[in-house]
Amino acid sequence: MKSNLLIKYCPHCSHKLIRKQLEGRNRLYCTNCEKIYYENPTPVVASVTRDKKGRILLVKRKIEPCKGKWALPCGFMEIDETPIQGTLRELKEETGIDGKVKRLIGVYSNNSKLHGYLVTIIYEAKAAGGELCAGDDAEEAVFYEIKDMPEIVFSSHLEAVKEVIKNH
Repeated sequence: MKSNLLIKYCPHCSHKLIRKQLEGRNRLYCTNCEKIYYENPTPVVASVTRDKKGRILLVKRKIEPCKGKWALPCGFMEIDETPIQGTLRELKEETGIDGKVKRLIGVYSNNSKLHGYLVTIIYEAKAAGGELCAGDDAEEAVFYEIKDMPEIVFSSHLEAVKEVIKNH
């Protein structure tokens, strides 16, 4: 499995890191300064955003992974923001739409060949203004009727959409 941590040398002393069995896991470790480097999942945020007609907003991805496939507006959470702030920022950046979060749908564990281990936090949101346009990492941004939606590429996104649909 791909690690999220791409360091090979200790950031404190520049000594080469090794793998060592510590705390019940194979961890990166500096034998010089005796520091353990924990490899934690990266947080991703996404939203199932609906308009006043109940249509669901999807984006066609402009970048890998899954370039050219349909997904929820999503992206990496920034260090200085809450999951809700990150979700609304990504929604605006990728679609031009302002949103209002209604509820947390779920938190999903994923393993990406490109990005390593991820934790995806998905909210239900309603469109609350803005102008629909493909921006940032999206080729297209489209509100779809549930019956007309294309295949959604990420399993966590599909699960979240199914959860929203069953509750409406």
